[in-house]
Amino acid sequence: MENLKPLFDFETGERPLVLAGPCSAESEQQVMEAAVALASAGIKVFRAGVWKPRTKPGGFEGIGSPALKWLAKVKKETGMLIATEVANERHTREALEEGVDVLWIGARTSANPFAVQEIADVLADLPPERLDSLAVLVKNPVNPDIELWIGAMQRIYGAGVRRLGAIHRGFSSYGKHLYRNLPEWRIPIELHRRFPQLPIICDPSHIGGRRELIAPLSQQSLDMNFNGLIIESHCHPDEALSDKDQQITPEALAYILETLVIPSQTSTTESLGLLRNQIDRLDDELLELLAKRMRVSRDIGRYKKEHNMPVLQPGRYNALMQQRVDNAVKLELNEDFVRNILASIHEESVRQQLELVSKS
Repeated sequence: MENLKPLFDFETGERPLVLAGPCSAESEQQVMEAAVALASAGIKVFRAGVWKPRTKPGGFEGIGSPALKWLAKVKKETGMLIATEVANERHTREALEEGVDVLWIGARTSANPFAVQEIADVLADLPPERLDSLAVLVKNPVNPDIELWIGAMQRIYGAGVRRLGAIHRGFSSYGKHLYRNLPEWRIPIELHRRFPQLPIICDPSHIGGRRELIAPLSQQSLDMNFNGLIIESHCHPDEALSDKDQQITPEALAYILETLVIPSQTSTTESLGLLRNQIDRLDDELLELLAKRMRVSRDIGRYKKEHNMPVLQPGRYNALMQQRVDNAVKLELNEDFVRNILASIHEESVRQQLELVSKS
C-alpha cells in the first residue's frame, strides 16, 4: 500500500483529524441538530450510521436508505463532508449515489473477505475522478488478527482507492473488562510499523464504551502518533437509540478537543507517551487479572463451605508463597516486593472466602 494520498484535502497536520456525529441517524431533526452544533465546533467530517448491524435481533438497526437524504442535506447546508458505514454492495452503491464522501467498513464486515471484496468491486467500477476524491476507512476486525485487517485494506487498495485509512476500534473479548473492546495497542502499533504512510484513526467511543473514557483514550492515541479520532456525538445522548452510553454532546466534544495535548511532530512510537500508555495498559490488565483471581477465590470459598472445609490452610499457603517468590526472583523481581503483594492478595482472598462462609 504505497503512494497513499491524504484522507482529506483540508489536512494541515497541525491538529488531529476528527470525524464526529451520532452513532445512528435517527431522524432528520436529530441529524441536522447534531451537524449544526458540530460544524460550529469546527468539525469538518460528519459521521452517522445509516445501517446498524446489531449483535442480537430486536434492537434499533438504523433507518436505512432514507437517512442518506439527511446526510446529503448536512453536506448541502453545512459544507461538511459526510461519512457512513457500508457492509455490502447495495449499501456502497446507495451511499455513493447520495454523494457520501467517506465510507467506513465496520469491524464485523472487515472480518469477512467476501463482503470486503464485494465492496471493493463496486469501488473499482467508479469513474477515476470519483474514486480519487473518495476516502475509505477500514475498522479492525472484531478479533485481534492484524493480517485480516491488512487483507481488508489491501482489497480496497486493489480497487484503486488511495485515500485509505485504518480505524482502531478495539477488539471483542469474553467477560467483564474496563473497556468495551480491548485496545490491544500493540496491534495498531505494529500496523504503523509495517505501513508508516497509512493513516490510523482511533475510535475511543467503541474502545471505551463509556463517555468518561473518551478523553483519556483520545489522549493515549495521540501520544502514540495516531492521525485522528472518530467520536460519536449526539445532542441528547441519553435518549439515543443506539450506544447511548458512549456518546457525548457536541459541547463535551469541543471541550475534549481543546484540552488534548498534541505531541511534537518529532514524536515517535518510542516516545515517553507510548511508554506511559504501555504502563496504563498493563495496569488495566493487572486489575482485570486480580478481578478474575478473586472470582476464582470466591468459587473456592463456596466449595469449602459446601464441604465444611476450613478457609485457611497454612501449609499450602507457605509452600506456594515460597514457590511464587522463587519464580519472581528468577524474573528479576525484588523478593520483599513480591512477598508483600502476594500476602495482600492472599489476605483479600481469605477475607472474601470468610465472608461467603459466614453467610447463612
